[in-house]
Amino acid sequence: MILSSGSKIFDAGCKMLETGGTRLMIRRLFFIFAFLLLVHAATARDERSIKDLSKALAGLARDVDPAEAELVSVTAHTTARKLAKDYRVVLNPEFTVFLVNVGMRKRGWCGHWAQDIGARLKELKLKTLVLHWGVAFDHTSSENNCLVVTARNQPFQDGIIIDGWRRAGRLFWCPVIKDHEYEAEQHYGHSGITMWRENMQWSAWLQDKDETEEKPKEATASRRAASPADSPRAASPADLADPPSELQVRDSDARAQR
Repeated sequence: MILSSGSKIFDAGCKMLETGGTRLMIRRLFFIFAFLLLVHAATARDERSIKDLSKALAGLARDVDPAEAELVSVTAHTTARKLAKDYRVVLNPEFTVFLVNVGMRKRGWCGHWAQDIGARLKELKLKTLVLHWGVAFDHTSSENNCLVVTARNQPFQDGIIIDGWRRAGRLFWCPVIKDHEYEAEQHYGHSGITMWRENMQWSAWLQDKDETEEKPKEATASRRAASPADSPRAASPADLADPPSELQVRDSDARAQR
């Protein structure tokens, strides 16, 4: 009888363990499924963005090679995602900039994103598209740097912005003249006046111009502890080290993410 009772207790314990194990397994499967859904959603967004950017680049001019446009789009998107991991982006771009400022990260400025994505795109040896370096609100607390892609012999203002910094690795792109986050401010609505200007020295680097041309000046960086709200977000290309060496940054105040 004692053996029978012990057997029953043992069987009940096994059932409890099985039930607990099943619940744990279900919980793990649920989190795995949720994670896969998030990854799929991010991948789906990138796929749509890649296709749309490819189409936009190919539409810049009749002589743009669609295959080259697609290659630029895929490379820019995948490089931006990779840099987010390499830079160990946390929370948002501004907080990562704060970490760079206090010495906890080596890279993460908008200028770093532009330089590293640009270096990768340079390797493509483009024939029908041209890379440019864009700067908005130069030498102000709102300064930002990005890449601009145009067709051959096309004005900078007619190009398309490629910005990996702004969305923390989820590539942002749009026509230069339609970037409402960087235009002359007015009290109501959009002014339609873009603040993006071309930095000719860094555009020369992107386009592999004659290396005897004047290069951006070497800068001495000073890093200070600060809150994310007042940490610097960007360095002017004129203040950066000669490409493609490590970028160095200067102190400046940062504006909050719009």
